[in-house]
Amino acid sequence: MLNQLTQLDKAFQALADPTRRAMVERLARGPVSVSDLARPLDMSLPAVMQHLAVLESSGLVQSRKVGRVRTCQINPEALSAAEQWINQRRIEWEHRLDRLGQYLETLKTEGEKK
Repeated sequence: MLNQLTQLDKAFQALADPTRRAMVERLARGPVSVSDLARPLDMSLPAVMQHLAVLESSGLVQSRKVGRVRTCQINPEALSAAEQWINQRRIEWEHRLDRLGQYLETLKTEGEKK
C-alpha cells in the first residue's frame, strides 16, 4: 500500500504542472514521437525531455526508442490508479453531503412540527 501511495503521489505531482498535463492530454489521443509532442510547446527539446522524465518516473507515460525516434504513450494503469483515488474521495464526499442533507431535512421537519 505504501508503494502504491508513493506512485500515486508521483502521479499527482507530475500532473500538477500544466505543461505535463498538456502532454498527457495529447498522449491520451495516442502514441506520438517526442518531436511531435514538443512541437506545440513553447520550450526547448531538452525542457520537454525533462518533463517527459518526470512523467515517466511517475509511471504515467512510457517511451521506447526505435532507431532515432523516441515514441511516448500513456500508461493507462497509472491513470486508472489516480482516477480510482479521486473517485473514492468523491464517493466519500457524496455520502457526507447526503447525510448532511438528511440531517437538514430532519431539522426542517422537526421545526415544522413545533
